[in-house]
Parts: sequence; structure tokens; C-alpha cells
Amino acid sequence: MEIEPAEEVKEPPRIHRLDESVVNRIAAGEVIQRPVSAVKELVENSLDASSTSISVLVKDGGLKLIQVSDDGHGIRYEDLPILCERHTTSKLSKYEDLQSIKSMGFRGEALASMTYVGHVTVTTITRGQLHGYRVSYRDGVMENEPKACAAVKGTQIVIENLFYNMVARRKTLQNSADDYTKIVDLLSRFAIHHIDVSFSCRKHGAARADVHSVATPSRLNAIRSVYGLSVAQNLIKIEASDNDPSSSVFEMDGFISNSNYVAKKTTMVLFINDRLVECTALKRALEVVYVATLPKASKPFIYMSITLPPEHVDVNVHPTKREVSLLNQEVIVEKIQSVVESVLRNSNESRTFQEQTVEATPSVPSVTNNDLHLSPSPSGSKSQRVPVNKIVRTDSSDPAGRMHAYLYKNPQKYLGRDSSLTTVRSSVRQRRNLKETADLTSIQELINDIDRKCHSGLLDIVRQSTYIGMADDVFALLQHNTHLYLANVVNLSKELMYQQVLRRFAHFNAIQLSEPAPLQELIMLALKEEDSDLESNENDDLKKKIAEMNTQLLNQKSEMLEEYFCIFIDSDGNLSRLPILLDQYTPDMDRVPEFVLCLGNDVEWEEEKNCFQSLAAALGNFYAMHPPMLPNPSGKGLEFYRKRKHGKHTQDGGNSCHVDGTAEEDEFEHELLSEAETAWAQREWSIQHVLFPSMRLFLKPPNSMASNGTFVRVASLEKLYKIFERC
Repeated sequence: MEIEPAEEVKEPPRIHRLDESVVNRIAAGEVIQRPVSAVKELVENSLDASSTSISVLVKDGGLKLIQVSDDGHGIRYEDLPILCERHTTSKLSKYEDLQSIKSMGFRGEALASMTYVGHVTVTTITRGQLHGYRVSYRDGVMENEPKACAAVKGTQIVIENLFYNMVARRKTLQNSADDYTKIVDLLSRFAIHHIDVSFSCRKHGAARADVHSVATPSRLNAIRSVYGLSVAQNLIKIEASDNDPSSSVFEMDGFISNSNYVAKKTTMVLFINDRLVECTALKRALEVVYVATLPKASKPFIYMSITLPPEHVDVNVHPTKREVSLLNQEVIVEKIQSVVESVLRNSNESRTFQEQTVEATPSVPSVTNNDLHLSPSPSGSKSQRVPVNKIVRTDSSDPAGRMHAYLYKNPQKYLGRDSSLTTVRSSVRQRRNLKETADLTSIQELINDIDRKCHSGLLDIVRQSTYIGMADDVFALLQHNTHLYLANVVNLSKELMYQQVLRRFAHFNAIQLSEPAPLQELIMLALKEEDSDLESNENDDLKKKIAEMNTQLLNQKSEMLEEYFCIFIDSDGNLSRLPILLDQYTPDMDRVPEFVLCLGNDVEWEEEKNCFQSLAAALGNFYAMHPPMLPNPSGKGLEFYRKRKHGKHTQDGGNSCHVDGTAEEDEFEHELLSEAETAWAQREWSIQHVLFPSMRLFLKPPNSMASNGTFVRVASLEKLYKIFERC
């Protein structure tokens, strides 16, 4: 008889105390769940510090870099040693304070958590200090003593290498585009609620901010600035309140979309006591109301700000403070739902549908110095079969034109920009509805002049033409209906840039120069380029005097130049920033000296309207798409880049010969030649993919362009067809 071995009795596992660093890292992973969590905590700290301007810089979706800068009251020097320790805060001192808490933060966990999952650096200065302090933190403690440094008002907190010690978390967050989108959405929500604060959010290395809002007294203007005109024009203001202590005490105001608004996703921005939160019950209740109001599959836009007595709100119910608990929540939700239903029912009595108007296309027989007459085609006539010789032949799959397919057998390697073409066209379309920026009478008058002098025939050509290619260094070939036109690219781009300056007045994004450029040196360069006698030094003193006077003048006007035109000149007389007139386009920096000299010499500073007009003209000329300084390497311009060998050039074509009669191939300055090829190729790319798409949206060609040679009609495809038909 076999005896079965007795089962081994397992001892229960021992309970032991976790190491403090392990505890802190686990807690940090709960508080800082993804990069957007860190941004939210830092922005809320900035708001608690009474900031009026908050800017966020993000790299790789926040995993490599998050930088939040504000102009708040700063952090005391004596508080820096305990700044990033867990449960250190200036917001409350005892538990009862939670009953009346008004600040965004209160636990003292956020900064500490960030130091356990990233490298944190804090730069701060308080009012009255001569300098600021910078200190780095790791695992809740300072890595070194605070160091004195130059600082601007407020605090800047930088987090680098977020989740560097949490491999699994970092792997799940590899889609940086998704995280950056969440950060942009977060800043957009803050921007439409805190309308007395300016917000900015951009990617590291990007010139243009994806969120850029300025302080405004109107919440509707803030929504228009952040979410666009299509949202703002379809909103209804809504208000609700109750002051019955037995049921609920609250006040609510906000905006909700009307029945004309169409979207595929619900956007609900909810603030309770100025705290950005989510309330699933309220969101579902409002969606139920909209189901019967909006078209099928369409979702609403909702912004609401609810104010309750602080003691009626429990803010300490979620690790990231994303949710709160309300006293009498069901009653509040029901009353808000009832008000929204009533407002929507009244607004739904009539609906507006956007309708496209198709105007008759005018026919332009000629664009010459003497006549450019328009004869509108008869409206209301029955559709007729178009003769084959009048059919407009364009390639719908490539509206930008096909000429280069026939000109170049081997595409240049440096023209690999097709991947960014969608981005360019998208950014151009985003600028279709420019903000109303003409808050000065003089600017409005200049814009009205543009509208009044617009030539309707040329406008139709600009809007409806197809770009074919560059005919030479200055003229591009366009097709409009069955006619071919030569268009002067320099004149067109100059006028477009001039109009853009006026329409974007005081609302520019910036191009940051890699190194500040001294104005006086730039003006001296421009003056020397104007002087044909390079050997003469007689006028050097005069040039220096002109340069000094112009530098002094521009320094005096620097505040106005920065505020209205985003031309930043520092106190040392250095130019460091220029405006962006067209997205995805940077002007030829070789023309900066000429531009600075033009600012000093050609701008009429005395009278406001003339001043703005001449400044816009100077910027238009600088940003215009002039031919590059280096000669065009295609055709005869290639000779400029040939190496000169004394005594070895023959008279027949430039090939050099050895004594034995064998020919040696031509030698070129390859580095200079490559630079020229790149510059000319970049210009052609910008003309095709930036200039002409922007012209179709923004340019209003003046009457003068009908007679100054900007447009020249060169051929009629209808007549050419007849010629080919006879051959």
C-alpha cells in the first residue's frame, strides 16, 4: 500500500514596508499619467500664481521636453529647497481648508511626482529681486543649490525625459502626435475660459503656435480665436441659476451650438468653480437633448461655467482632479438639461443652410495696356454642348500644373518636398478666414482702398486660373479658360505680401533669427552694395553717419514695430525677429540689409496712415519672391559658375585642351553651383505651392495690374487648336 506524500503547507507571504522611492514612483505614475497630465498641473499652478500670460513648449509629445513659462508672482528663494517634496503646498494648511478651497492645486503632489519620473528644472524670480534663481530637482530633492541667473518675471518649469525610468509607460506613449493633440486641446479649453490670460502652445522648433490667444473681454471672441469662426457663429448664449438651499444653489453661463452646427464629435468644455473637469452625467443628459435637435450623426459644441459655493464641491475625489463631486448633482443636471432643451426648442424654429452662389464667369478677351473689358456671359440660358475646341484641358489630379514634367528629365534630389505639400495647403486653407485685425481707422481705410481698387476681371483670373510653370526668371505661365497668360511673379507676390501685412496687422507669428543682427552693420552693408565704386572710401564717414541716424530712428520706433509688425529690435539695436506673412514661406535673408535701409529711408513716420502704408510696402518688397542673388544656373547663367583657368580657355565653347590635344571636361565651382540650384529650386517650389494657392485665397489684384504688364495674354488655346487641326 503506497502512502501519498503529505501536501506541503505554504506559508502566507510576509508583508513588508516598501522603500520610499518605490512608493513615490508608484504614486507619481498615478498623478502624472501622460504628458498632458503634467501640462495641466503646471498650467493650473501658473493660474494660481495670478499669471496673465502662459506659454507652453513641447517636444516629442512631451516625452522629451515640456516647458511652461508664466509671468506670475514667482517662488520665494527660501521655499525652493522644499518646492518638490511631497505634500508641500502654499494652498492650504489644514484639512478644513478643503471646504473653501479656490485654488486649482492643493495636494502638493504634482511637482514632486514629476521629479520622480522626469528631470525637472525651475527658474523663477519674485517681484523686487534683481535676479532670479535656477535649480534642478530629482526624486523630490534639489540636485544642487539654487544658482543666481537672469530671469524674466514669473516662473519657468522644464521637464525633460518624462517617464525615462518607466519603460512600459514610455512604450505606450510613443505616438507623440496623439499626445501633442491632447495638449493643444487642453490649452484651447483653458484659453476660452480664462479670457483675461494669454495662452500659447507650440511644438519645439516650430515658428507658428498651434494655440495663440490674447486676453479679451469677450468670451465669444476667445472661442472664435481658438475654435474658429465656424464654431463661434453657430453658438447660443445660455444661462441658468438656482438659489434654493433646499434643492440646489448654483449659477451657470456658457454657450451651446445651435441646430446649424455640424460635427462628428461632441466637444464639451466644462469648468466648475474655475476648475476644468468632466461630468459624465451632465454630458449624457445634454447629448440626449441634442439627439432630437441635431441632424443624424451630428454632435454639439458646449461650453459651460458652473459656480457653486465651495463647500458644495468635493474636489478631492480623483488622483488628477479630473472629476469632482457636487452636492445635489442630480438636481443641478436636471435643471441645466431643462434650460438647454427650452433654448434649443426656441432656436430650432428656423434653420440656416449655407448655399454656394455660382456667378457667371466673365470672359476676358485681352489683358493689354489699352483694354481689359469684361462681358458677362448670359445667365439663365440652357446648357449647351461645348465645342471641342473650347474645352479647357487641365489635369484634375494635379491642379498645380505639369510643365516641369517635360522640362526636367531627372528631378533634383533637394526637391523632395511633396510630403509636406498637404501641410502647406492645409495651413493656407486655415488662413482663409483671417481674424478681424483692423482695429485702427487708418488700417481699415487702407484695406477698404484695396477692396475698392480691386479689378474684377483680374480677380477672376487669379481665382480660377491653373498654374502651368515658370516661363523665365520673372514670369509664370497660367491658363484661364482657353487663354494662356504670363504673370509677373515679383509684382504679384509684392502686392500679396503688402495686403497680407495690412490684414494680419498686429497679429503676426514670428521668424526668430538664429543670431541677432546689428542694425548699423546691416545698413552699412546695404549702403556699400548701392555704391558702385567699391574701391572708393571717400564716403565711408557719410555712410557711417547715415547708418547711425537710421539705427537711432529705428530704435526709437522699436516698440511700435514690435507691437504692430512683429519686427523686434532689442535695446542694443539688434534685429532678432521678423513677421510671418505666409505660412511655410521665409523671405530671402540676403535682402535683410536692403530692407532695414528701406525702413530708415523710405518710411513716412510722421502721419499714421502713410506710415503704415509705407511700412507695409517695405515689407511687401522684402518678402516678394525676387529672383535669387546668384544667377540662374540653367541656360546662360551656368557660365558664371565655370572655373577660370588663365591661358587654358579656348574660344570654342570653353573646353580646355591638353598639349597632346585631348579635351578636358569643364570644371565648375560645385559648391556655389549647388547653392544656386537649391535657391532657385526653392523659389520655384514656393511659387507653385505657396504663392499661387495663397493668391487664390487672399489676393485682390488692383486696377493698375491691368496696364503695367503684370498680366500679359500670350495665346488662345481655341486658335491654337484650329492651327493644329489644319496640320
